Amino acid sequence: MRIGLVSDTHLNGSAIKLPDELVRGLQGVELILHAGDWTQPRAVELLEAIAPIDGVAGNNDGADMVRRFGRRKLLELGGYRIGIVHGDIGWGRWTEQKALSSFEGEEVNLILFGHSHTPYRKQHGTSLLFNPGSPLQKRRQPRYSYGILELTGGKLLAEHFYYDDRG
Repeated sequence: MRIGLVSDTHLNGSAIKLPDELVRGLQGVELILHAGDWTQPRAVELLEAIAPIDGVAGNNDGADMVRRFGRRKLLELGGYRIGIVHGDIGWGRWTEQKALSSFEGEEVNLILFGHSHTPYRKQHGTSLLFNPGSPLQKRRQPRYSYGILELTGGKLLAEHFYYDDRG
């Protein structure tokens, strides 16, 4: 199973479409998981045009997004438990600490989070923490990014993909 991993699209007046590189990179995925800060329903529509979506709302999403997606989610996909949280709520100083604390005491194979706009991939015990970065607001990062998760042959592989042009 091939899954797109996205967070912090922050689709707004200055960004009314998804970057071409992101759209190309997500072609052929069976599902897209989003870790919040969609900011506009248009982001949902654009991603749904590529593949089915699921995810959570972030701290910049309105009440409608929170009602639709919730703020924390635990999914079972391909025999793996995947937790999704934006990363702004929880214990700890750093975003990854907050994401990890959101699933404390639960067996989770992958924790997808966002909020910091910083790509992150690190194993913490039995959980792989993965932040895909942002496809539209790289902040202090050199490049825009997203992720792809492969669940095949009893293996969970998550990888970042980077690009320079958000057009």
